[in-house]
Amino acid sequence: MAKASLFQKDIPKEERIFYYENETDDPIKTKEQERKEKVLLPEGYEFIPKNPLVRIYSAILFRAFWVFGQWYERCYWQTKFYGQEKLKKAKKTGFVLYANHTNPFHDVFGPAILVKRRIFTVISPVNLKLPGIGKYLPMIGGIPLGTNEAEKKAMNEAVDKRLKKQKKVLVIYPEAHVWPYATKIRKFPAGDKSFKYAVRNNLPIFTMTTTFHKRKKGELPRMDVYLDGPFYPDAKKTEAENRAKLAKEAYDSMVKYSKRNSYEYFRYRRKSAK
Repeated sequence: MAKASLFQKDIPKEERIFYYENETDDPIKTKEQERKEKVLLPEGYEFIPKNPLVRIYSAILFRAFWVFGQWYERCYWQTKFYGQEKLKKAKKTGFVLYANHTNPFHDVFGPAILVKRRIFTVISPVNLKLPGIGKYLPMIGGIPLGTNEAEKKAMNEAVDKRLKKQKKVLVIYPEAHVWPYATKIRKFPAGDKSFKYAVRNNLPIFTMTTTFHKRKKGELPRMDVYLDGPFYPDAKKTEAENRAKLAKEAYDSMVKYSKRNSYEYFRYRRKSAK
C-alpha cells in the first residue's frame, strides 16, 4: 500500500483495499513498526518544557501550524466543520476530545481547526521517528506515551496540568491505529482506559467524527467533521463506572455520525471475506 501518496493523489481503484484479520492491524506502518522495534523516549524527556524560550518557540510554531492547517483542511480536503457551537458549554474549562483515526495529516490539523484552541495530542513514541515532522510533533502539542513507570507518571502529571490548571484540550484517538479513509468506527483496543483523564479531573469530553464524501472532481474524497458533546462524568458513579460510561457515549456518538459517510474511497474487508 502507498503511504504518503495515499493522501496526496488519486490511486488506482484496485489498490484501494486492505484485507485485515483484526481491527488492530495497521494498513500503514513505520519502519520501526515493520521491524517490531520498540521506540524509547530520549533520556530525561520533558513532557512540559522548562525552558521559557522553548515554550515561546512552541507557541509560535503551533500558531504557524494552525494557519497552515486552515488552508490544508478547508482547501486541500474541502473540509466542512459542524457542531462547533457546542463548545460554548466548555468555554472556561479544559476538556478531552476523542476522534476516529482516518488520516495522519488531517488528524494533526483537524482538531485544532475544529476547537479553535491550543491542543495537546496523545501519540505513540514511534511517531517521533516520522521523517520530517516527527521531531516537531512535541513542539506543536504531541504528548508521547511513557515507555516505563517513571515516564508514565510524568506523562500523567503533564496531562493533568494541561487539562486542569492550563485549561487546554487533550486529543485522543481511541481506535489507536490509522485506517485511511475508514467509514466504520472500530472498537477501542484499550477499552475505557483513555477516559481516565476526564474522569479524574472531572472534565467533559467531546467527540470528533470525520466522514468522507465524493468531490465534484477527482477520486479523492472530501471531508465533513462533526463535533458532539459535551458528555460529563457522573458524580454519583465510581471512577471505573464513569470510564465505562464515557467510553460508551463516545463510541455511540462516533457511530451515529459515521452513518453520514456517503463515499467509500478506500475499502476494508476481513480476510475471510476476500
